[in-house]
Amino acid sequence: MTQLQITAFGPPSVLKLNPSLDGMPAEGEVRVRICYAAVNPIDAKTRAGLGWAAAENRDKLPWTPGYDMAGVVEALGPGVESLKVGDKVCGMIGFPLQGGAYAESALTPAELLVPLEEVSLKQGAALPLAGLTAWQGLFDHGELKQGQRVLILAGAGGVGHLAVQWARAYGAKVTALASPANHGFLHGIGAERLVDYHDPDWVDQVGQVELVLDLVGGESGKAALGCVASGGRLITVPTITAEAIKQAGSELGIEVRGMLVQPNPKQLAQMLTLLRIDEAQICINREFELADGALAHAAIEAGHTRGKLLLRMPAAGMDE
Repeated sequence: MTQLQITAFGPPSVLKLNPSLDGMPAEGEVRVRICYAAVNPIDAKTRAGLGWAAAENRDKLPWTPGYDMAGVVEALGPGVESLKVGDKVCGMIGFPLQGGAYAESALTPAELLVPLEEVSLKQGAALPLAGLTAWQGLFDHGELKQGQRVLILAGAGGVGHLAVQWARAYGAKVTALASPANHGFLHGIGAERLVDYHDPDWVDQVGQVELVLDLVGGESGKAALGCVASGGRLITVPTITAEAIKQAGSELGIEVRGMLVQPNPKQLAQMLTLLRIDEAQICINREFELADGALAHAAIEAGHTRGKLLLRMPAAGMDE
């Protein structure tokens, strides 16, 4: 079997294909033949040597990145009764330090996986990390309530377009920050108001909201503090600039919370239900072969990607 590994920290070209062996699942584990893996910004940041995941894995290279995957169960470890061989599953695995989804197979605790019923393997791979980030940012950390106003930065991105839909499904009033080319798309999935982030007065155009979900960080995250109504809060996801935004919020008397997504199969199952009953959709922008993972990293680093990017494994034919 083959895996795509970070061989050194640096540009996308440091990603190299290396052989791997199918392991035998231990107690409570299963082996999954992976069909698709999602490419997330954290993967590219880690490859570049940035952030906590890179710091923790600095002495463990080569290392196989990737946390989102969908595939077919092909072996069960002792004690596994929740799944059977042949089940189609998805999950967020190896988080935060093990990784392992950029590969043709992976061992993972069965408890992290959710069966796929009437949802494709592509959708299952695209959903976990992005969907959970949006869900936990809005509800666990943001404590969003029905009828509240929420602003989502980078609304058309992998996390953002799901956050728009989760907030809309919950009855919130959604404003999304995005380029004009994505306004029609975002309106179609539930955003009531669209604001162009290129406009220098975008903060004034947004006005006041009870919750900001900051998926950009940096100066944009700081600027978005100007949109937080009295008693509201800002949730910032990019870890690299979280402390700076917290400090800026503190100086203005605004509550800012940083967050780190956590695997949560129960929440994942709830999101899959929304997909299954057509209350939500995932935009899959482009697929790359595993060998072309460097191109996927270059694409996600270039920004302006609508929706999600996937790596396609040889076993992907099972979904066709």
